[in-house]
Amino acid sequence: MHHHADISGNFFTGSYAGKSVGVMVRSAAEMAQVLADNPFPKLAPNRTMAIFLDGAPPKDTFANVRGQKDEKIKLGKREIYVHYGEGMGTSKLVIPAAKSGTARNMNTVAVLAKMAAEI
Repeated sequence: MHHHADISGNFFTGSYAGKSVGVMVRSAAEMAQVLADNPFPKLAPNRTMAIFLDGAPPKDTFANVRGQKDEKIKLGKREIYVHYGEGMGTSKLVIPAAKSGTARNMNTVAVLAKMAAEI
């Protein structure tokens, strides 16, 4: 299944290859805010992900996390931020609340915020 991020409009559900696909949508101002709200600004942006959700992260997000080693997790308004210490490739981290979200690293969030501001 593929998740696509758009940067304007409203949340909607489309379909891809016959499967329902959620699309996380943010305005230019919201993308800039996601970047500004990054709780790990001094850590490697390519290892820091914003997982975009269609609503606020559930209150039990942390209770359901499995496989956490050196990863740091913080909740945003409609995002879950994760810093993967050793990198995503070796991580066994499972965040059930992030299952329907779409993740982008902070370098990509910065590019998307810049592009959205120029539209």
